[in-house]
Amino acid sequence: MAPPILKLDDIFLSFGGAPLLAGAGLQIEPGDKICLVGRNGSGKSTLLKIAAGLVEAQSGEVFRHPSSTVRYLEQAPDFAGFNTVQAYAEAGLGPGDDPYRVTYLLSHLGLSGDEDPRMLSGGESRRAALARVMAPEPDILLLDEPTNHLDLPTIEWLEGELQKTRSALVLISHDRRFLEKVSTATVWLDRGTSRRLDRGFAHFEAWRDQVLEAEELEQHKLGKSIEREEHWLRYGVTARRKRNMRRLGELQTMRSNYRGHKGPQGTVQATVSDAQESGKLVIEADKITKSFGERAIVTSFSIRVHRGDCIGLVGPNGAGKTTLLKMLTGQLSPDSGIVKLGTNLEIATLDQKREDLDPEDTLANYLTDGRGENLLVNGEQRHVTGYMKEFLFQPEQARTPIRNLSGGERARLMLARILSRPTNLLILDEPTNDLDIETLDLLQEIVAGFPGTVILVSHDRDFLDRTVTSTIAPAVPDAPDGRWIEYAGGYSDMLVQRKGALEERRKAEKAAEKPKTQEAAPSAGSSKAKLSFKQKFALENLPKEMAKAVAEIAKREQVMADPNLFTRDPAAFNRLAREMEKLRASLTKMEEEWLELEMLREELEG
Repeated sequence: MAPPILKLDDIFLSFGGAPLLAGAGLQIEPGDKICLVGRNGSGKSTLLKIAAGLVEAQSGEVFRHPSSTVRYLEQAPDFAGFNTVQAYAEAGLGPGDDPYRVTYLLSHLGLSGDEDPRMLSGGESRRAALARVMAPEPDILLLDEPTNHLDLPTIEWLEGELQKTRSALVLISHDRRFLEKVSTATVWLDRGTSRRLDRGFAHFEAWRDQVLEAEELEQHKLGKSIEREEHWLRYGVTARRKRNMRRLGELQTMRSNYRGHKGPQGTVQATVSDAQESGKLVIEADKITKSFGERAIVTSFSIRVHRGDCIGLVGPNGAGKTTLLKMLTGQLSPDSGIVKLGTNLEIATLDQKREDLDPEDTLANYLTDGRGENLLVNGEQRHVTGYMKEFLFQPEQARTPIRNLSGGERARLMLARILSRPTNLLILDEPTNDLDIETLDLLQEIVAGFPGTVILVSHDRDFLDRTVTSTIAPAVPDAPDGRWIEYAGGYSDMLVQRKGALEERRKAEKAAEKPKTQEAAPSAGSSKAKLSFKQKFALENLPKEMAKAVAEIAKREQVMADPNLFTRDPAAFNRLAREMEKLRASLTKMEEEWLELEMLREELEG
């Protein structure tokens, strides 16, 4: 094992009140790719700043190898003194670093380098900061939410860059898929302390649940031990006084440990307020178009959105996702074409820029619209502090100005307000930004189980795969030209369908390029071409096998729908999950094989 190039040990830091970090640690070795995970407010960013030397711990040991270079991705880059993005990014280079790296990175991040830093959007600022910290290829790269405000093509490019980089990485991100693909180790920051798992994020959640279950069992055992000792004190035979005093001291220690145990932070508990059911047809768009100057944003797009649909919009930044969303919801009129909204619509919107938040407003005032101490949730009067607790806010935060909240807390506050109001059409523009994994899980459950209709814009591939019933994406992903296509299923399903369509187009182009002499070949030869017995058998029997697989999947889904199954029998739940995964993989393989055979049959039969 290589010696660490950076090590934090027994770090303590408090800003008054309960300590933020109490015994936390972090060890980085050459080649490490660590994801740092934990709840919003658990101290992840603070620990990363201590590693970068930007914040000083009140106690604990900090070791950085004298020859190692460290770069830290700032949440709010300081562009003061720089006239261009190129100059800002090059300022991060050290002696002997290759200046071409800056040009290469800026190009792939969608920047020319000539931009005025004062005119950059939030996403462009993040891209410039990424170029600055990645260009020197440092020994240690500390990245705090590197995917925020990035579009999917850029996120996927960044994944590839980080997978092949020689720098040791520590990543904080809410993007599950990104963490799964990049990380090889996980550090969990929880209640001020840290635990390390030498496996990537894909294995984190199962490990975390085992740790919490073991901790709960230990607390239960400690409680029983205290009961036994108390019984001995009351009814036991009196032994030597010295021994009694020792056991009394041990009992006091056990009581102190039991009372002082700080359990894991709770999970958000929330449901959407019931609203009147909307009409069956929620939105109908017929050949709508929109252009800004000579640039086409939407060209002849049609869609019918029905009650219960969950539609995802994906595409690169600037493709027109928000414009299309506003047209579909009636906020923006199309240049041509018609948009019809259904009846009884009650719309709630979560805006990606959080523009609905007044930084000077208090949490309680925002949730109640300034109408006192209570709000109406599902027809029931609720005190605002009680409702806030469900979203992990403390009662003393009721009078806190919104400007003091973190990004994740602001997102949670907007979610709390939206869910308290009756709605049957949810519009979510980048809803996953700044949310921790547990709150993301809640949002996923809300969206997946929402009885109304959902339209969402997101760059979170895992969230899209888990929630949406169809995905709208540009017809040309790399160079959007205003044409949009609706694909069935989530983001991964869209990629498969897009790949299939591309292969079909290539086959058609290849067939069109064949010399006419080949096309005019004697029909006698072609008439002999036919499916083999094995191919015929597969073509006839695959639909039956696919139907069986679908039935088996449905049967297991019904069993796994029991919310108490995992608690009651985790082994059975995990077994069913593994079986589902195998069945789905087998079904996909059969569908692909049947499609190929069907296309071959059609080709041979003319």
